[in-house]
Order: sequence, then structure tokens, then C-alpha cells
Amino acid sequence: MSNLSPLPAPLLEVRDLNTFLGESHIIQGVSFDVPRSKVVALLGRNGAGKTTTLRSIMRLAKPRSGEVTLNGQRVDKLAPYAIARLGVSLVHETRAIFPSLSVEENLAIAARGNGPWTIEKVYEDFPALAARRRNGGTQLSGGEQQMLAIARALVGNPQILLLDEPTEGLAPLIVRQIGELILKLKETGMTMLLVEQNFALATRVADEVVVLGKGRVRWRGAVADFADQQDIKHTWLGV
Repeated sequence: MSNLSPLPAPLLEVRDLNTFLGESHIIQGVSFDVPRSKVVALLGRNGAGKTTTLRSIMRLAKPRSGEVTLNGQRVDKLAPYAIARLGVSLVHETRAIFPSLSVEENLAIAARGNGPWTIEKVYEDFPALAARRRNGGTQLSGGEQQMLAIARALVGNPQILLLDEPTEGLAPLIVRQIGELILKLKETGMTMLLVEQNFALATRVADEVVVLGKGRVRWRGAVADFADQQDIKHTWLGV
């Protein structure tokens, strides 16, 4: 008899997801899991369907078929706000902060629950935001706006963060800071699904990799196993 403990159920499960944009079949039978307290990197070329997958999980793009479960509960028929209330936070590629509101007002609107992430906790971990707490969104640099977008998601005390291209368009120094932040969140046990074009950063912070190509899963597995997948990297990532 084995003494090994059974693996815990995934926090997020995506099963046979199919999403159309108009007549275009963008997501074609995509399936993968996000284990609790792990980081899964969703990789692929531009147009592979990565952002649409995140939007489908949140039902901002409505799947035509398939299932999405959170803690074993199906959420694929719920409204986006209901999915968010259950603990799924999406950090949009566009950051989507409120430009007319201050940093603190952006955080206050999103703060929810009695979890560990409070506005003061965010200021401890994001000192640049603490220094700019009275500044409006338009007065922040691109890096500061991205930090605010992540911080705003955290004060909702989510079970899982969906991060859509968090380093796109940022200077190398800020990219490194975002990478260190993701690692720090990982150490706290935060579960994350990361869409990222920066291949080096993604594979540094992730535990598992899912490669999308033309709307389908082309490979998935542990980061350590991905290192040897030269054909997959060349064909579907251009690496």
C-alpha cells in the first residue's frame, strides 16, 4: 500500500473550453488545471488565445461550451462580478485603473473581505504606491500603474490572480521588479495564472507551463520538463 498522500484538487480547472469571437473559433477545446498555491504560465505567440482564455474564465468573453470550476464549484455560467466575488481577480493587460481617482481611492473601491491584504499591507509591500497615494492614475508612470493594478486585485483578497501580460511595455528595471513581486506573492501561497510574453520571466516564476498555439493546448507540464521541449518552443513560441 502506498504511503503517498493524494494530490490536492486543483483550485481552478478548465475543461474543454470553446470560445468564439464572432465566427472565429478562438479557443478550441482548451483544458488545464491551476494547482493551489502554484503559478501556471500560459505561453504562446501573439494571437494564440491567451488573453481570450483569461477573459473566458471570467466570462468577459462567453464560452460557447466547456466548464470552469473553482474549488470544485462550476463558475462558467456566472456573471463576471459573481466570479470575482468568489475570489478570482483579473489584472487586465490594459491595467484598467480609474485615472480620475487617486491611488488610495482606486484601492478603496476594490478592498473586500477580511483577508491579509489591506490597503496598509499593500503600502508596506508597494512603497512606491504609498508615496503616491494622493496622486491620480494619470500621474503615475507605466510601472506604477501596473503595480497599482496588481495591488488593487490583491486588496480584494482573491483566491487566484489572473495576470495578463503584467510586464508588457515596461522598462527592464520595472520588469525585474514585477518578477520579484510575483515570486514574493508565490511565497505567500498566492495561486496565479500568468499570461506573459517575457519567456525568461515566465519560466523563472512558474511551476507549470501551458503552451497555446492557434487556440489549442500544444504542451503542458512542469517547468523542469519544459526545458527540453525545443520543438515546442521553436514551433509555438518562436524561441
